Amino acid sequence: MAGYGQFCPVAKTMEVLDERWTILVVRELLCGSHHFNELRRGVPRMSPALLSKRLRSLEQVGLVIRQDDGNRVRYDLTPAGRELEPIVRSLGEWGVRWMTELGDEDFDPHLLMWDIHRNIDLAAVPDGRTVVQFHLSDVQPSTRDWWIVIHRSDVDLCDFDPGFDVAVKVVSKLPTLVRVWRGDVGLREAIRDEAVQLEGSRQAVRSFPHWLKLSMFAHVPRLAHSG
Repeated sequence: MAGYGQFCPVAKTMEVLDERWTILVVRELLCGSHHFNELRRGVPRMSPALLSKRLRSLEQVGLVIRQDDGNRVRYDLTPAGRELEPIVRSLGEWGVRWMTELGDEDFDPHLLMWDIHRNIDLAAVPDGRTVVQFHLSDVQPSTRDWWIVIHRSDVDLCDFDPGFDVAVKVVSKLPTLVRVWRGDVGLREAIRDEAVQLEGSRQAVRSFPHWLKLSMFAHVPRLAHSG
């Protein structure tokens, strides 16, 4: 890869990290994605060929290790790669405070549902199988309905009806649910205003807000902007 031709450690670091998608691939590895298809679901608009290229680059510079995992390949961060965690977290926190505008192209149902499914509070969900259906009322039919199937320590995300009874159905527009997930709008506030509607038994509907952990950046204080 092209370099900056500077001895500055910032320049040397950015020679690795400032290629398009690279820091998002690191983010996905930090969030627990280890197999190629898992990584793809966390960066759904990245081509498979480019993802392969970025993983090879990260392996070459010692940030990622590639290992056989049965019939699959597993990717893990090395100690050097894991040391990027506070940097990635700080970037996200800075973005929450200062990069507040979202365009239509930023509302990606695939990424939203992938994020939600891997941030379920398993301790708060009832024992046995629990299914939550999400109906995104304002998107095209192919990405409108999603099911999260929670069973013991396993959480699966389906874009087709798995055929199990649904404990809670969540109905919302995509931008609303993204803002709730990000922490821009409180979930209970959105439910009260009927921007998010819950269907199910009274007990399940009452418990549902405790099942979601929300984004790792939802707790970051928002700054008041003027002008």
